[in-house]
Amino acid sequence: MNPPIARPVQSPSADLPDTVARAAADRHADLTAPPGAARQREVVERLRSIVPAHCLLYREEDTRPYECDGLSAFRQLPMVVVLPETVEQVQALLKACRELDVPIVARGAGTSLSGGSMPHASGIVLSMAKFNRILSIDPLARIARVQPGVRNLAISDAAAPHGLYYAPDPSSQIACTIGGNVAENSGGVHCLKYGLTVHNVLRVRALTIDGEFVEFGTEALDAPGLDMLAPMIGSEGMLAIVTEITVKLVPVPPLARVVMASFDDVVTAGDAVAHIIAAGIIPAGLEMMDSKATVAVEEFVHAGYDLGAAAILLAESDGTPEEVADDVARIVQVLRESGATGIRVSESEAERLLFWSGRKNAFPAAGRLSPDYYCMDGTIPRRNIGRMLAAIAAMEEKYRLRCMNVFHAGDGNLHPLILFDANDPDEWQRAERFGAEILERSVEFGGTITGEHGVGIEKLDSMCVQFSREELAVFSAVKHAFDPPGLLNPGKAIPTLARCAEYGKVHVHGGRLAFAELPRF
Repeated sequence: MNPPIARPVQSPSADLPDTVARAAADRHADLTAPPGAARQREVVERLRSIVPAHCLLYREEDTRPYECDGLSAFRQLPMVVVLPETVEQVQALLKACRELDVPIVARGAGTSLSGGSMPHASGIVLSMAKFNRILSIDPLARIARVQPGVRNLAISDAAAPHGLYYAPDPSSQIACTIGGNVAENSGGVHCLKYGLTVHNVLRVRALTIDGEFVEFGTEALDAPGLDMLAPMIGSEGMLAIVTEITVKLVPVPPLARVVMASFDDVVTAGDAVAHIIAAGIIPAGLEMMDSKATVAVEEFVHAGYDLGAAAILLAESDGTPEEVADDVARIVQVLRESGATGIRVSESEAERLLFWSGRKNAFPAAGRLSPDYYCMDGTIPRRNIGRMLAAIAAMEEKYRLRCMNVFHAGDGNLHPLILFDANDPDEWQRAERFGAEILERSVEFGGTITGEHGVGIEKLDSMCVQFSREELAVFSAVKHAFDPPGLLNPGKAIPTLARCAEYGKVHVHGGRLAFAELPRF
C-alpha cells in the first residue's frame, strides 16, 4: 500500500519535569522531519565505534526497505539502521543512544500490521535480524531458549524431532520472528485452545535504555516479587530491547481433524460460534470466513471451500483418536442444530492442512482482489459476532468499499480486510474511517480495539475511544518507569489529550469526562 506518509504525533504533556518534557516534545515534533546532515554524521560516527561498518545503513537506498512494516500506510525513512551481531553491541548501542538522545525503534521481520515498527526520522532502527539462533531445546522440561530474531515456525521445526512444537501460529509464522511476537502478543488460529504469546512465554531477557540487563518471568511455576512478564509481552518495544526468550513447547497431538461447515447467512454462522463454546467445547481452532474471503482464497489455493456459502466455519479438534472422535461428533451436532447447510470433516492430514491453507493465505489472496487492503484487529464477545458482521455489511454501503471478513471466531478476534486503492486519496480516507468505525463498534459491543496486532501508529486515535484518563495514566507511568527519557519506540501506543480532542472522542467514565493531559513518550 502506498498512501501518504504518517502524520506527526502530538507532543507530550507539560506535566512532566521541564527537561524531560522538552526533550520528549522535540522527539515527537520531528517524528517525520529528517535530521540535519551534521546530526546524522555525529550519530553514524559514534555507532561506527560500536559495530562493524557492514552493520550500519544510512544511505537512502539502503534504509528505504525499513521505512514501514506490514502496514505500509505509514512510512518514514530512519536516520540510521543498525544490525548488531552480539548482545554486547546492543548494550553499547543503547548506552550511546541514551547519551546522544537518539530514539530507538526495534524491528524484527517487519510483518507487524499496526505501524509499530515505523521508524523515527531522527532515530535509529535497531534490527534484531542477526539474533536468529535457537540456543537450546530441553525436551524433558518442554522449553526452548531462543534469540528474538528466530522465526516462529523455526521453533516448531527444531522441536519436531522431540515430538514437540510451539503452539502460537500467526498467519505470518513462516516469516515473523518470536521477538516481534513478544512485542505484539501475537496469537494465531490455534490460540483458542493453546493461548496467545503471553500464555506460551516463560521468561524474557532484555536490556533497558540504560544498557542494563533485566529478566522477566522464570522457568518455574512462580517467582518472587511482582510478575512483570505480562506487561513486557505486548509492550511494542517501548519498555526494553529483548535479547533472549524462553518459550513453552507442547506435545504434537496424535491426531487432528477439521470440521468445515457452510452457512447461507453470516449472522447464523457467527451465532454458531457462540453455540459451540456454550456447549462446553473448546476446539483447537475455530475460524470463520465470509463469501468474499472464501472466493478469494479458493482461486488462490484451491482448498475445496463451498463457494455457494455466505460463510464457512473451520473447527479443529486435536488429541487422542478417542478424544477427537468425540469432539468432532459433538461439533457436528451443534453445527447442524445451528443451521449449517453443509458439513465436511477432513479425512486425512493432507486434507486437514488443505482446509487450513485457505485460512492461512487469506491475506495474500486479498491482494488478488484489490490493489491494497487495510486489515483491522478488533475483538468482541463471541455472542456479538453476528451483530458485528451485519454492522460491517452496512459500513460497506456507507463507505462504498468492499470488506473481506476473516477472523479468529473462537475468541472473537476480528480481521476485516477493507479493500481499496491507495492511489486514490479519497479511497484511503474512506478506508481509514471504515476501519475506525469497526474499532469503535468493537468497543460498543463490549470488546477492544486490538487482539494481537498492537496499537502502534494505526490505533492511536482508537485508544481515545477505549480507555479512560486513569487507565492511560497507568500506561504512561509504566512506560516512564522503564524508559524515563522516552527513547524506546516514541510516538506509539499512548495518545495525548490533544490528540484525543482532535479526534473528537472522549471516553466517559463515571459520568464525567475521563481525559486530561497525560505524560506522553
